[in-house]
Amino acid sequence: MELLLAIVITALAAGGLALGLALRGKPPQTACEGTACAGGERCAGCPNREKDAAHG
Repeated sequence: MELLLAIVITALAAGGLALGLALRGKPPQTACEGTACAGGERCAGCPNREKDAAHG
């Protein structure tokens, strides 16, 4: 019974994530892109920071 409950909870969580992704219509934000809402600066540990600095 516990195994069935665990499977149901996992399926609901995965389904909820998939539904949110489908309804939003764009890919999820990475941790560095999420900081855009907090002031637009990237975090110092972002692996994309060096790549972006080279292009601009």
